[in-house]
Amino acid sequence: MDISSLSFFRSLRHENKQFAVIGLGRFGRSVCSTLDRLGHEVLAADKDEESVSHVRANNLAAHCIQLDSTNPLALKESGILEIDTVIVAIGNFLEESIITTLNVKEAGVKHVVAKASSEVHGTLLKKVGADLVVYPEAEMGRALARSLTQRGILERFELDPDNSIVEVMVPEEFDGKTILELKLRGHYGVNVIAVSHDQKFEINPDPNQKLFKGSAIVVIGSNKNISRLPISCDLFNNDGTSVTTQLPLHQSSEVKLK
Repeated sequence: MDISSLSFFRSLRHENKQFAVIGLGRFGRSVCSTLDRLGHEVLAADKDEESVSHVRANNLAAHCIQLDSTNPLALKESGILEIDTVIVAIGNFLEESIITTLNVKEAGVKHVVAKASSEVHGTLLKKVGADLVVYPEAEMGRALARSLTQRGILERFELDPDNSIVEVMVPEEFDGKTILELKLRGHYGVNVIAVSHDQKFEINPDPNQKLFKGSAIVVIGSNKNISRLPISCDLFNNDGTSVTTQLPLHQSSEVKLK
C-alpha cells in the first residue's frame, strides 16, 4: 500500500466504528481480529459454515453470519449494506469476489475494500467499484524478499515506486557518531526523521544525538539512495564459520542466511 491510497483513507469518517468483513480465510480472520482488538464493531460473514463457526468460537468478531454474498437480498437482510466500510476478503474465488464487490457498491456502501489475488483480478475489482484494492500476498512476498536480502531494513513504507521511508538498524559504521557528524544527507542523500530510544522513537531528533549499534533509525529518501546505506550482513566462510561485514544494500544478493 502506498501514498496513492491516502485519498481513500481521508474519505473515511473518524467516528466510523463499524466494519463488515466478507470472506473468513486467513486474511479475513486477521482483519476481523485486529479491528476487534482496536475496539471496533465487526460483522463477519462467509458462505462456509465452518469458517463462520471458527470466527465465532474464537471471538474474532462481535457478530458472525453465514450467507451467500453473491445474493443481493441476503446482503440486505444481513445488515451489511448499512455499514459504511465493507472489506471483501474473498481472494481465491474471482467470480464470487467480483459479484460481491459489485453488489455492495451498487447497494450504496460508501467504502469498499477488496482483496485481489492478481493484477487482472484487481483491475476487475476497480471496474466494478472497489474504492481500494489490496494485494496481501504480493505485499507479503515483497516484504519477505526484502527481509531476506536487505537484512538491515526492518520496515518499509513506499511513498511511490521511487521513494520510501524505511526503518533500519544502525550499522557499525555509524556507532557512536552524531547525526551531524555522519552528514547522511550529503553522503547518502537521505534524511533521518526518527531515532529509537528506550524502545520508543524520538521524532525529528537533535542533530547532535549519537547513534548506537543495535538501535534503529527511520530515514526518508529515494530507493536508490537508501540502497547506498551500509548494512551489517552475516556471511559464511568456506569452512562454515560466520563473519560480519559491511555491504551496501544493492550488493545484498551475496548474503547467505544462517
